[in-house]
Amino acid sequence: MRYFDNAATTPVRAEVLEAMMPYLTRWFGNPSSHHTVGEAAASALEDARARVAGQLGVRRSDVVFTSGGTEANNLAVKGIAIAAHASRGARRVVTTPLEHESILQSADYLRRIHGFTVDLLPVDAAGRVDPAAVARAVTDDTALVSIGYANNEIGTVQDAAALVAAARHRGVPLHLDGVQAAGWLPLRDTGADALSIAGHKLGAPKGTGVLAVRGRIPLEPLMHGGGQERGRRSGTEDVAGAVGIATALELAETERAESAARVGGLRDAFVARVLATVPRAVLTGHPVHRLPGTASFVFPGTSGEAILLELERRGVVSSSGSACAAGSDEPSHVLTAIGVGDDDARTAVRFTFPRDLHTPLDDVADALAASVAVVGSAA
Repeated sequence: MRYFDNAATTPVRAEVLEAMMPYLTRWFGNPSSHHTVGEAAASALEDARARVAGQLGVRRSDVVFTSGGTEANNLAVKGIAIAAHASRGARRVVTTPLEHESILQSADYLRRIHGFTVDLLPVDAAGRVDPAAVARAVTDDTALVSIGYANNEIGTVQDAAALVAAARHRGVPLHLDGVQAAGWLPLRDTGADALSIAGHKLGAPKGTGVLAVRGRIPLEPLMHGGGQERGRRSGTEDVAGAVGIATALELAETERAESAARVGGLRDAFVARVLATVPRAVLTGHPVHRLPGTASFVFPGTSGEAILLELERRGVVSSSGSACAAGSDEPSHVLTAIGVGDDDARTAVRFTFPRDLHTPLDDVADALAASVAVVGSAA
């Protein structure tokens, strides 16, 4: 089997498991407990926090450990917006129709329950946001701008620094969803006021995540209780998970430049071969500004689900898009936002490659061409 659904999740790295194991066994204590076992756990937690902060270019106190990217995005959107409303009466959120459901649903919650206005900025046919549109949308009443650094379905990468600058000219914080970007794109120099990552995209276990939010940004907690994470996320911390995501992030960042260049070259060759051999193939997302490990297509006149099943029969595992929308019959909101029709959007197939990919993908391209031919002839 060849697994090309790494945007959905990745296997846990052996180095990460090794780093976590002492905090699942010998040093299993509650980091809030004042005894030897608890203090050892607390020390490991703070060491992991410092390591994550170092990789993200923020202060240790800016790092909040979460249960994953979805919680981190919820905490960023709801927590920053509600705090901004409480402190200065702001009641608008700016985002785009391309975003992960954890951002879109959080914004909709603010609209329904708290009376916020949600401004959805237009995107171009490749899925990029114009920073000038952000600048025009931001007003004194804007609590937050929240945009994905790289899209989880089509891989399009935004000009993060320009978006941050567009929001900052009005003093409005910008949250960057970096879940898909981590390990592929630089995270230290974006200038974002808040950044989300998820461990299971990097070789850490599912259920691990981080929201880095700069200390000057007010943040209303979503989880109330014992006041852990400096009062921003109550609940006993997952020490082993924090160690795991810190280790995975360090490894990914060490390897990032080489992996991105190598995998990006293999992806370009794969895309070129697919477009040359599959007449109905259309690349989705930006042809240049895209994640190195993402190749996404639509195949008009076919069934994306049938192609995926035929590919798996031939030993290739891929996906139609976001795993968070699995089971839905609705066309991808990402594809419809960039102008793909509903019928064509249902033919989407996404290949997301591992960072340790070294070999050409000719066999995968051949399997895809054969699958499209089989499905097309049966249509």
